[in-house]
Amino acid sequence: MSTSLPCFALLLMFAFCPLLPAQTQDAAPVPGVPGAALPVPDQTGVPQDAPLDPTLPTLFLVGDSTARNGRDLGWGDHLAHYFDTTKINIANRAVAGRSSRTYIAEGKWDAVLQQMKQGDFVLIQMGHNDGGSAPSASFKGRGSWKGIGDESLDIPIAKPYTSGPLAGKTMETVHSYGWYLRKYIADTRAKGATPVLLTVTIRNIWTTAADGKQLIERDMGFRNFEFQVSAAEHVPLVDMATVEADRLQALGPQKTALLFPKDHTHTSAVGAELNAQSVVIALEEENSPLVAYLKGKIPLPAQPATTTK
Repeated sequence: MSTSLPCFALLLMFAFCPLLPAQTQDAAPVPGVPGAALPVPDQTGVPQDAPLDPTLPTLFLVGDSTARNGRDLGWGDHLAHYFDTTKINIANRAVAGRSSRTYIAEGKWDAVLQQMKQGDFVLIQMGHNDGGSAPSASFKGRGSWKGIGDESLDIPIAKPYTSGPLAGKTMETVHSYGWYLRKYIADTRAKGATPVLLTVTIRNIWTTAADGKQLIERDMGFRNFEFQVSAAEHVPLVDMATVEADRLQALGPQKTALLFPKDHTHTSAVGAELNAQSVVIALEEENSPLVAYLKGKIPLPAQPATTTK
């Protein structure tokens, strides 16, 4: 497949990963549990949104810092070169530190809807910032209610919003993770566009099996919710997490650690490129209509991360 980052360049970048600083975390993460909120990464150098060609369909990316983070550290900023951008716009609208709830509350989603038109596509990937304690009257987190039901709770807004649907209001109704996913889906369909759910990126967390084998975490607590909402709403679910997990498992803990220089969630630019590639592979495996806009297909099944490209 022809890309702007050939195999040799990717391998060369990977070879220099040991020069990156070691991971630092305040507490050991618990496999299968979202865990405490990580600091929002420095966003210096985040690319500016390029104008969209109104004559082309647009693929919008809605997510968090794993998709857009600093300069070239989010997979969303590595996706466009896989697509024929003379046929489709690639619009990365992910925002670091946002959950399925706060992306909407801050008006980020409204901004995407204003640009969306019939025939567009939306990749929806949320979850890393949706954890935390259960909502309560004193709730101050950025997370959502765990689950997919219609549970809700009105809480005081600690810091007034200056834009978005909560601007000027003093109370916010917090809903479940599934409720917010359904809102993204319904709003997208109302615009005549196609919603696509994307499983969340894999964290660098390992467990030891009974036979002593090290196993990469494959679910941080939202996977079942994603599949349930996908089935109930008849929305395609692109499982990039499994593609990524398989490739990291093949690398093993030591080599995988080189792709996560800061913490267990945020990758280096090399890791972001590999995640973008995993998204493309997952789109192919799903037989997504987006495959028609690719420059070329990546051979399936996917090869280990250090040899594919």
